[in-house]
Order: sequence, then C-alpha cells, then structure tokens
Amino acid sequence: MRITAITCVKNEGPFLLEWIAFNRLIGVTDFLFYSNDCTDGTDALLDALAAKGGVTHLPNPAEGRNYQMEALKDCAHRDVVKAADWVWIADVDEFLNVHVGDHTIPALIAASGNPQAISVTFQFFANDGIGAFEDRPVIGQFTRSHNPDLWCAETAIEVKTLTRRDFPLQYYGAHRPFFRKGLPKEKRPLWTDGSGRRVPHKFLVAENPRRIRRFPAAGAREFATLNHYALRSLDSYLVKNDRGDVNREHRAFDTAYWQERNDPAWEDLSIQRYLPELEAALEDLKSDPEIARLHDASVAAHVARRDELLERAEYRVLAETLRALPPLPPGERELMTELGLAS
Repeated sequence: MRITAITCVKNEGPFLLEWIAFNRLIGVTDFLFYSNDCTDGTDALLDALAAKGGVTHLPNPAEGRNYQMEALKDCAHRDVVKAADWVWIADVDEFLNVHVGDHTIPALIAASGNPQAISVTFQFFANDGIGAFEDRPVIGQFTRSHNPDLWCAETAIEVKTLTRRDFPLQYYGAHRPFFRKGLPKEKRPLWTDGSGRRVPHKFLVAENPRRIRRFPAAGAREFATLNHYALRSLDSYLVKNDRGDVNREHRAFDTAYWQERNDPAWEDLSIQRYLPELEAALEDLKSDPEIARLHDASVAAHVARRDELLERAEYRVLAETLRALPPLPPGERELMTELGLAS
C-alpha cells in the first residue's frame, strides 16, 4: 500500500526528522513537502532527505500568500500523489495516533471497513508549563490535553482526513477533501470518522459552512486520534509567533491561540507506544552524517532565534504573559456548566 503524506513547512527544521520517522512507522511510504521562506535550514534538510529517496521537496507554488491552498491545488497533479493508494494531508505538529491492530494506517483502514475517506478528530496537547526547547521527540514531552470531547466552547472539533485514490475528488482541502459538485447521492463516497462510523450528513456534503471541517468529537476516537502539538515548548512558541503561519498570511499566534490550546486537564500517554521504535528510527536517520549535520544546524538556528527574540522587550512581555495565563480556555467552563460537567 502506497500512502503519501503532504505538508507545507516554514522553519520546521528541528521537527522534521521526528515527523518523517513517525509517519513511516505508521505506514506512510512517500512524502511531498512544500516549503517557503525558510531561514533555519528546513529547505536544505529536505533536499538532503529527498536525495535519499521517499521524500519530494518542492518550493511552494503560491503566487500570493495563500500557501497551503495553492500547494494542495498543485499536489493533485504530482506523480507521488497520483500513484498513491491513500493521501494523508497534515502539518508537522500533527501526529496520527492509531489505537487498533498494529497501530498503523493500514490497520485503521481495515478497522474502518476500507472507506473512501477517514476523518480523524484533533486533540490539542498543552504546553503544560514546559518552557525550554529540547531536541527530543515531541510526542514524549507533551502528555496533557483538554477533555477530548470538548474544546473551548465547542463539542465539535476539527479533523484531518485520509483520502483513498478513488475518492470522487473535486479538490483537496487542508482538513478534508471535497467531492465533485452535482454528484448523485448513490455516488457519494463512503466516509467514516475515527471510530468507523459514517460522518454526519452535513459534514459529508459541506452544507454548514462553519462546520465543514469539524463534527462532534464524542465517540469519534475509538480507532484513532490526531494528536496536535500546536504549542510545544514556550521557546518554540515564541519562534512560531515570530515566523507566522506557514499556511496563510496575517494569522497571529498570540495569547488567544495559546490559551485556547493550553488546557492540561486530561493526561493521554497512548501515543508513547511508538516511542521505542521512533527513537530507533531517529538514530537511524541521524546515522547519515549529512542528515545529522543539517538537523543540528536547524536546532541551533531555532535556539539562536529564541535568544534573539528574548532580546526584545515585547517578546519578554509575551513570554511572561503566556506563563501567567490560566489553563482553562475561553468558554470551556461555561460549556461544562451547561452540560452538567463542571465541579
């Protein structure tokens, strides 16, 4: 089974090897990376990985600043995507945590009944007071999240989607594919959630514009969860804030973004089942001297940028503000009270 992972990156050098190694463990065979405006060596590391095989690295084709959507429009015409049995579109801070079988994508597909698309629910992992960047697996450092059924004032949570080759595609979206307009009901794709259940009708047909990339999370994670490490360490969040959104312009990673994703109420260690194999796979990747050198250079650039930012008064204030914020995100206590869950 050929599974191609597609992602857009900007200054993600310290995190690339973990993401690639992890996805290979769960069954990804090919990678298509689009990069833009990198200053930390991400592009050089990707070029070196591409020379080893299994990785394709391209400059982002966007003529404007809508990086992700332009890349996803382009990817549908690439051989590495057209030859895939399944396509997985995700970001480098997102890890597909499969709970069934041998914990791989093929096991998830089999448990779900081999549908044409599988949408897996996000679970946002908190910073949980971790200040310093460390060059070791993210999935081993961050272990706490919000209640997986609730996020802020929402019971509906975003998803990312695995898409089978024969999906009647109109275009790929970042969170879900869209099928061709005017498709008869009997031709609509078989599409399941992370528990193998059919996705809600309004999500299937993208009828509600505000919910086209989310649906209720309760009961949707029996087979898989999407662990989203959007914050990582405080150091890395400051660098992310400086970098800006790789996917679109004029989006700030500010205190609201942090507070919405920094709820440590729930401990979840399930993804650490992959850690022993992941650490071995990372050692194998770093056994190549050039790969190791470029990875280390990206780590050094990440730390140096952190140090440069903390020389600025506004970033010192931001760091102190983030440390002082309460962990409960906006709207969640009100929602818990409404649902009778508040203590």
